[in-house]
Amino acid sequence: MTGHYLGVDLGSTTAKVVVLDAAGDIRAAEVVQMGAVSRAGCERALELALATAGITRDDVAGAIATGYGRRLVPGVDRSFTEITCHARGAAAMSPGVRLVVDIGGQDSKAIAVDDEGLVENFAMNDRCASGTGRFFEVLARAIECDLGELAALALAGDKALEVSSMCATFAETELISLLAQGERREDIAASVHRAVATRTLGLVAQVGRRSPVVMTGGVAHNAAAVHFLAESLRAEVTVPASPQVTGAYGAALLARDGAGRAARGAGETAVDAREPARSCSTCDVTTPTNLGVPVP
Repeated sequence: MTGHYLGVDLGSTTAKVVVLDAAGDIRAAEVVQMGAVSRAGCERALELALATAGITRDDVAGAIATGYGRRLVPGVDRSFTEITCHARGAAAMSPGVRLVVDIGGQDSKAIAVDDEGLVENFAMNDRCASGTGRFFEVLARAIECDLGELAALALAGDKALEVSSMCATFAETELISLLAQGERREDIAASVHRAVATRTLGLVAQVGRRSPVVMTGGVAHNAAAVHFLAESLRAEVTVPASPQVTGAYGAALLARDGAGRAARGAGETAVDAREPARSCSTCDVTTPTNLGVPVP
């Protein structure tokens, strides 16, 4: 059995693997959470995906890796940035998409997509945990609830509170202070979700608002995050059926299409599509980028 294609997205908190057949149909899609940039998690996700697809690694005709830990993934042909792979995957999952908002465990990004589903521009925050899954973990810990309860709590909030700190290091103290002042958990959760949406709007502003809008990444499972983003954008925001595997799906599609040609068409360059390193003291500044090359 041959003609299968593999996409691996080794992110900051999860490993995602998608297997496609020769026709481009998804035969397996696995998400494994086993710690930060976990090689063990990656291996486990690979094993599960191959088993679900009923193939072995010898049946894989092409494989591409993406994500934070893409250079740690063994046995792949090439690796590409999340920008390229998320754009490719989102365009396939949601034909006609023009703006992709991806919020993962440790980063967030806005990707402008043209009418052919290729990257036009993007902005990315991967140096600060504000507005990411990590930030929602801080919120859940502060108000003593499970992550799965956050959406319902936030959607039940009806009072806007000022959340001045968007730094994951200091926000917990501020949230605990709000609780001490007698503020409801629902209102705190809603206010943090609004603040995150506003933060994300800053990324979107750098690439330009457009629609249709698709939200991907683990945070897309949070209905309140989607709701407040749509409210902030004043636009409908749709979520694919499997928003967490978008990058892995895009990587698998690139492997199937021919990695070199597809990546060049998506604006990939030899320069890694990431922001220049920056300190927490400048975390309120987001560096715009264009087609994989950081803008000075």
